Amino acid sequence: MKKPFVIGIAGGTCSGKSTLSEHLTEALSKKYKVNLINMDRYFKRPGITTIAPITGIEYVEHNHPDALRLDDMYVDFDAAVAPADDAADVVIIEGLFALYLEHIRKQLDLKIFVDLASDERLVRRIDKFMARGQTKQEVTDRYIDTVRFRHNELIEPTRWHADLVLNGVFDRTKAEEIVLNYVESQIK
Repeated sequence: MKKPFVIGIAGGTCSGKSTLSEHLTEALSKKYKVNLINMDRYFKRPGITTIAPITGIEYVEHNHPDALRLDDMYVDFDAAVAPADDAADVVIIEGLFALYLEHIRKQLDLKIFVDLASDERLVRRIDKFMARGQTKQEVTDRYIDTVRFRHNELIEPTRWHADLVLNGVFDRTKAEEIVLNYVESQIK
C-alpha cells in the first residue's frame, strides 16, 4: 500500500492559491496520479451569516471555518490521504483554511502559504466578483467589513505553519519548478 504525498496550499482571498494548485496538478498529472481537493466546494449552502464587527452589517460568511461542511471535508480528505493500493501519488488540498485546520495540517507533507499584499488581493477580488455580477462598492464594502478582518484574525497567522511562503505575484514558472522538483524528490 502506498501513502500519497500531501500538499496543503493556503493564503488570503485571491492570493493565487487556486491558480498555483491548478498549475501543480496539471504539471504533476503528466507523471503521477493527483487528487486536488478544493475547500471552496465544502461551503454550506445556504451559507451561515456573520455580523461585520465594525459596521454591524450582516453578510454570508465565507471566511471562517464554521462556513464549511467540515465533517464532509474531513471524510473526503482522510480517504484521499489514507494509504491504499490505488491511492493517488499526490494529494493537494487548497483553500483559506488548509493550514488553519489542525486535522488537515498535521497530515501535510508540504505546507505552502501564498502571500500577496492586501491591496493586490482586493484588486483581484474586485475583478473576480464584478465578473460574477457584484458592484465594485459591494465587493469593497464586504472586503473591508469582513474579509480583511477574518484574514488578519485567521488566515495571516497560518503563514507560520508554512514550510514555504510564495509571493502571489511570483514568477510562476520558477516557483512551480521549485515545488515540482521537491515533490518529485519526495515521491521517489
